[in-house]
Amino acid sequence: MIITKPYIFKVRYYETDKMGIVHHSNYIRWMEEARLDYLEQLGQRFDKLEADGVISPVVSVSCNYKISCIFGDIVEIKVKLIEYTGIRYVFEYEIVRAGSGETAATGRSEHCVINKDGHPVSIKRRFPAFDSLLSECVNRDKDCF
Repeated sequence: MIITKPYIFKVRYYETDKMGIVHHSNYIRWMEEARLDYLEQLGQRFDKLEADGVISPVVSVSCNYKISCIFGDIVEIKVKLIEYTGIRYVFEYEIVRAGSGETAATGRSEHCVINKDGHPVSIKRRFPAFDSLLSECVNRDKDCF
């Protein structure tokens, strides 16, 4: 069984605004960092996919803010893969202030898989082992959070 760990980090000063809270744009960046960490934990580095001629642009992204993170907070991002079709996948995120356990934000991102010319790429055909892994993760992750 595959086990992935949350992405954990400390809020940096430059991520905060004049009000002393994390600027909203950083949550989207954190989701990207967490997603790449999740894939790396599965053994699939994103730079390796790109070297193989495959890219995975964001099709849509959303973030629902609940409470603010501040400088020095320890943040834990839980990632789950909720949909995977072989050429498209969707992730959900829960961003938690680790000290209090409060959910600071939740998010979602959708991605397609294409070659550098913009044509769809079938992960199932091109990377069958990775396809099996992603399918297993969807089945495992659907009941998380």
